[in-house]
Amino acid sequence: MSRGDEISGSDIVQEDAYTLDRKHVAQILYAVDTNDQARLADLMEPLHAADIADLLEQINAFDRARLIRIYDREFDGDILSELDESIREEVIAVLTPQVLAEAVRDLDSDDVVDLLEDLEEPQQEAILGVLEDSDRIAVEQSLSYPESSAGRLMQREVVMAPEHWTVGQAIDLMRERSDLPTQFYHVVVVDPRLHPVGNVTLGRIMSSRRDVPLVDLLEETFQVIPADQDEEDVAYAFNQYHLISAPVVDDEGRLVGVITIDDAMVVLDEEHEEDILRLAGVGEGSLSDRVINTTKRRFPWLAVNLVTAVLASMVIALFEATIAQFVALAVLMPIVASMGGNAGTQSLTVAVRALATRDLTGSNVWRVIRREALVGLVNGLIFAVVMGVVGIVWFGSPMLGAVIGVAMVINLVVAGLAGTAVPVILEKVGVDPALASGAFVTTVTDVVGFFAFLGLAALVLL
Repeated sequence: MSRGDEISGSDIVQEDAYTLDRKHVAQILYAVDTNDQARLADLMEPLHAADIADLLEQINAFDRARLIRIYDREFDGDILSELDESIREEVIAVLTPQVLAEAVRDLDSDDVVDLLEDLEEPQQEAILGVLEDSDRIAVEQSLSYPESSAGRLMQREVVMAPEHWTVGQAIDLMRERSDLPTQFYHVVVVDPRLHPVGNVTLGRIMSSRRDVPLVDLLEETFQVIPADQDEEDVAYAFNQYHLISAPVVDDEGRLVGVITIDDAMVVLDEEHEEDILRLAGVGEGSLSDRVINTTKRRFPWLAVNLVTAVLASMVIALFEATIAQFVALAVLMPIVASMGGNAGTQSLTVAVRALATRDLTGSNVWRVIRREALVGLVNGLIFAVVMGVVGIVWFGSPMLGAVIGVAMVINLVVAGLAGTAVPVILEKVGVDPALASGAFVTTVTDVVGFFAFLGLAALVLL
């Protein structure tokens, strides 16, 4: 590559921060088309593993397989860690055994465990088979812990020191060891029974005299994570207590691993993404999923929505005679239901997020419900005035304006109540509020909105 053709990592993301440059992607695909291995290696070299993973996810399966075969021995294990689960298995199937072995050996134990969790048994055995015996035992021990637990999330490579050691002894240990983790932030101080007693940051160690005892440098904030603790609780602890890393212990309190902030934040990000997808009724999925798989996930909740729509239609049918006499009702009634649905979704989103972050608890739930109801009341009164004027100006009927105004107030108050109460109740009975709340809240706001508007119209206008 000539000097004028050199590409830096910053050049590749200039078009839009942290996204792949389209021109660079086109050059990569051209190198694949022409089977130019040297050119492809030059183009891929400045890319971060996460960017390469994004590239593999964005191109089609045919180009993906060709790129992997040509890229061959340059393929890095970090790319596998960054790949979306939906195509990871496909990519591993394309890699040769030699390339896969080299890629996996470079990974920390927690990354290998994450890689294995979503693979079929034959591919799991293929990866375990290329590991050193000690690494394989460590990975298999991690896999023996429950799914989505701290034991699955931790890395087995730990830097620890006895509690009677000094800074100098800890520094000598780290200089002598050839198997230090690729990324760590603390030295874990342990007692003679391997129970962790505290963390010492590398910064404190490097800035202290050699004769200073490690126990004099222990951090004030120290959390021990049980190996069987749910990874969602682990992520919450990291976020709540601003942890950088935390030791993981077995049933007897002995140190078995460590969780670092990058892994905890991945879990937190996945939980947020999962909540957003479930609120929309699409479940877990990605842009790389096949049509049939995406259809299967979305169909059940579309079916639920159909049922709720039928219920709302049945309410409308009860007032068929009223609607026949006042055609204006058919024009205005979707407005009441739509406003209620939007208000309910707003309250619902806030409530589900608060439940996930544990900000909404039994001690403040009634205060939050009252607040959302009052917000609905205030907004309802404001929009009642607006719609009252619309009813008078558009249809020349003050009574029709009053009816839609009152219906608007009722539905927005109910929307605020339902949007907060429904997810709380669902969580109490063991149902995921992010997954099921939307259908219930939509049903409530549609039914109440139509019933309030058409019922009032039947009483006042007939």
